[in-house]
Amino acid sequence: MRPDLLRPLLGAIGIAIGFLVYSLAYRAPEPWPRLLVGGMFVGLGVSAWLYARGERWIQVLGAILFVYGVLRMLSVI
Repeated sequence: MRPDLLRPLLGAIGIAIGFLVYSLAYRAPEPWPRLLVGGMFVGLGVSAWLYARGERWIQVLGAILFVYGVLRMLSVI
């Protein structure tokens, strides 16, 4: 089995971008920060679900991120 070296690199880049975008989202006036951050979680959940390709635990993680993002956008959390 050949290791996929691109996957950890893309993960590290994604985390760095996520922290940058997350911190920049809170500079927007209300109600945009919660909508932007919630939207990021929704997007992350959808992308994780689509990326999973049969890996059930990633699909579950994607669904949890999606629900969390929607709840955060609605200010329930």
